[in-house]
Amino acid sequence: MTADNALNDARRALAQGDFARAARMAEAAGRADPHSAEPYFIMAMALAETGHVAHALGRVQRATALDPDNAEYRAQDARLLILLQRDAEARVAATRAVALGSEDPLVLDTIGCVLARLGDHGAALPLFERAVAARPDTLSFRFNYASSLGFFGQAEQAGAQYEAMITRDPGNGQAHYGLAGLSRQTPARNHIPRIEAAIPRARDHAAFVRLHYAAANAHEDLGANDAAFAHLDVANRAHKARIGYDPQTDAALVRALRTAFERPGYFTGPGLPGAAPIFVVGLPRTGTTLVERILAAHPRVRSLGELQAMPLAVKRLSQSPSRLVLDAQTIAGAAGLTPRDVAQAWLDCAQAQAGAPGGARLLDKFPLNFLYIGFIARAFPDARIVCLRRHPLDSVWSNFKHLFALNSPYYGFSYDLLDTARYYALFDGMMAFWRDRFPGQVMELGYEALLADQEGQTRALLAHCGLDWDPACLEFHTARGAVATPSAQQVRRPINRDSVDRWKGYAEHLAPAMAYLRDQGIGLGNEPV
Repeated sequence: MTADNALNDARRALAQGDFARAARMAEAAGRADPHSAEPYFIMAMALAETGHVAHALGRVQRATALDPDNAEYRAQDARLLILLQRDAEARVAATRAVALGSEDPLVLDTIGCVLARLGDHGAALPLFERAVAARPDTLSFRFNYASSLGFFGQAEQAGAQYEAMITRDPGNGQAHYGLAGLSRQTPARNHIPRIEAAIPRARDHAAFVRLHYAAANAHEDLGANDAAFAHLDVANRAHKARIGYDPQTDAALVRALRTAFERPGYFTGPGLPGAAPIFVVGLPRTGTTLVERILAAHPRVRSLGELQAMPLAVKRLSQSPSRLVLDAQTIAGAAGLTPRDVAQAWLDCAQAQAGAPGGARLLDKFPLNFLYIGFIARAFPDARIVCLRRHPLDSVWSNFKHLFALNSPYYGFSYDLLDTARYYALFDGMMAFWRDRFPGQVMELGYEALLADQEGQTRALLAHCGLDWDPACLEFHTARGAVATPSAQQVRRPINRDSVDRWKGYAEHLAPAMAYLRDQGIGLGNEPV
């Protein structure tokens, strides 16, 4: 077989999803012509599709060495680096890919996704726009463009993209769910009939779940709480069964953390004084994005979004081979780490993400960093940590009704009300533990208190973070930057109390969760927590 024939066979196999054959044929083509870049590229794509990302990276970088001006190779190099959490290198690769000026829509979309993962949504947006213009019927391109528009508060333009997706694919769960979150539905103008008609035709599990969530969102807007709950219940039961979540896994994780930090000598030693990053933590859906936006409005703060650099630093340095980012094996492996090394690993990642911060205070708003407060406090003695607290039942309900990324390893608890209540109790106990171990290092800020007294609580927040008062922090909603979280639309409005006591409309459904929380000694009064 000639090199050209083997290469053509490899391309066909890759397009058909026969990755093993694609790799074999590409390898044969490479042996026949060792100076050709394309066989290495095809091998890389086949390896990546079968989960061998590190090996794929070596092949794609061989391809870029042989053909450095190929924008597709550069874009895929950046994508694989992102998958391996090598963000600084991914930024360099993406910059090189952009500089090549390709108008291939797949290349534009790939680079856009890399830049979005790096938090550079401003640079990603025009790439997505050009990809859609070149290939308007590729719905994944439109979804990325619509999501990016939504991050910038361009709800009307994002809605037009979602509608174009639905025109081409009436049962598209991503489009219906994205559209449902852009604006409040009204009795005169809502998408409920269209969404519910699409549910029986859902092509897969993901579409089924997203369509039910979209319907629930619309029903809740109309005050039809029982109908909203019915849709959520169906979707969440199905997804919990799919992922096989076991609440004992999270309980064991919390026990392992507490046991470790109770041990004398665990993760002790000098940290990195002087560096004073800000960490905003808490359960998801409890106001962390609101507080991030308030702080990011300060001229001395540079927000990095949900960085996840602390979990990755602990995981990598512990050299734990386990699949989970945080588990008993990883916690045990972290015993011999020095706080300074963990701090430097976080700082390297943060500075790569920030670009040139110009001396700004760096802000990391990954909510589940509440599990890492012990690591943070010892790694950065001068760090400022803010933990959001919200009424327990509003916390439970808000997590249950929000659809997190379906393949995320973090939020399995959210698909069952009782599991979510259990997770709230774990969070509450973990915060009590950190409060005892690191007194004065964490400000616990009540979401309801912030809504009731915006200026007073904002002044206290800035003081805790070592920041001078700046009135811009009261006008956070006017900031024009991207907000790449589920709260993107809410934080573009002035502070309001629309979401306070939302749980009361679902009190009957929440009864088992209420009973569990009371049994754990957690107060359920209406006062801010």
